[in-house]
Amino acid sequence: MVSEPDPIGGADPRQALEEDWRRAFDWIEAELSARIVAFERQPRWRPAFFLDLDRDGERFSVYLRGERGELDHGVYPLEHEYRVLRVLEGEGLRVPHVHGFCPDPPAIVMEKSAGRANLATASSEKERIAVLDDYMDLLADMHAIDPGRFEAIGIDRPMGAEALGFMDLDRWEGIHRASKKRPEPIIEFTIGWLRRNVPRGRENVSCLAVDAGQFLFDEGRVTAMIDFELACLGDPAADLAAMRGRDMGEPLGDLDRAFARYHERTGSRIPTPVIDYHTVRFNLYTPLTCASIVADPPISVDLVQYLGWYWVWSRASIEVIAARLGVELTPPAIPEPVPAFHLGAHRLLTEKLAEMRDAQEGFRAFELDTAWRNAHYLERVASMWPRMAAEEAAEIDALLGRVTRPLDREADLEAFVLEEGASREEELLQLFYRRCLRHEALMGSSLRELEGARIQPIS
Repeated sequence: MVSEPDPIGGADPRQALEEDWRRAFDWIEAELSARIVAFERQPRWRPAFFLDLDRDGERFSVYLRGERGELDHGVYPLEHEYRVLRVLEGEGLRVPHVHGFCPDPPAIVMEKSAGRANLATASSEKERIAVLDDYMDLLADMHAIDPGRFEAIGIDRPMGAEALGFMDLDRWEGIHRASKKRPEPIIEFTIGWLRRNVPRGRENVSCLAVDAGQFLFDEGRVTAMIDFELACLGDPAADLAAMRGRDMGEPLGDLDRAFARYHERTGSRIPTPVIDYHTVRFNLYTPLTCASIVADPPISVDLVQYLGWYWVWSRASIEVIAARLGVELTPPAIPEPVPAFHLGAHRLLTEKLAEMRDAQEGFRAFELDTAWRNAHYLERVASMWPRMAAEEAAEIDALLGRVTRPLDREADLEAFVLEEGASREEELLQLFYRRCLRHEALMGSSLRELEGARIQPIS
């Protein structure tokens, strides 16, 4: 935490910040009639700060949550989350109190809630179960709020089973197509499957977290439900589905047990095929938003993190579709890295970046770590990809029934998916499953928490 200077003199640490954030700090002080006495930038890809303030001798803390910037998916503006949080707080849900919305730069100013994220940090299995049970109860309570409260702040209500199934897929797909930079055969296949298999007979509409399973906890209970930037109205099955996606990066525990708790609380059981459908739809949103970024990464991106999200969540969709169809997927043989001609230079770069990263802390250490992950990834690409690429090219040629040219191969495969995807599902599932696993293997240990991640089956 960086402390503000003594009023009598001393360097102002705010001057090291971008001008946008200096303006935001000034706005917060004026709006809250308080003085910022210390601040810390959260070491992550998204701009956010922890701030300590003083108001007439009373100390309190706030969290400043900024926009995604050049990594923004454009699906909802940040003010959307601010409005949702205000409704949820008004309905008695455990969410952070919002102090206000900074207009320039756009940022939510909310209380710094007590507790910590990620159930992997629970002190015991007993605490983990208690927290997850508490979250499922809160989720059920949120789903019981009158949808009209959210229509009043401008959220559209889906009408009919098809709209409930697709939810806001059209919005996500439209943004993806507007920014699309290369053929995306897996994405096209998954969209096609969703269009062909929308659940029928669904009627219940609830406010959804959408990116569900995010909360802070302490001493066996949830202290705050967090992250409502994607909140919308839709089928409550969607939030259970999203928890399966969250579980891959932040293990939540036994989801069968958690979903049984939810069903008991609501008095209604959601069919597993419906949850599976929404699992595929929710998982698709990750590669939809990552596709243009990994194809043409901006300077600020943690590229390997985005590649991990893109490939792991693509694979998760493929696995769930395969399970629904009764297809047993066959993994590829992953080659061992072999010395490449320039391997020494790759290794030197990786070791130097690690040394520089370890000498820093906070946000600077985070930035250097993103560079280290990228270097480690490229080292493995040089020593593994040529053999993988040759195997995959042969598989694509066999599927398409002709020899494809390297520069045309992805476009040819995408065209095949659009024309033959519905009738060649099993073959495409096998191909895409192997493709995802190959690309995950290229990242190796730099995948961090996503290495070996699997979607949790439910009964």
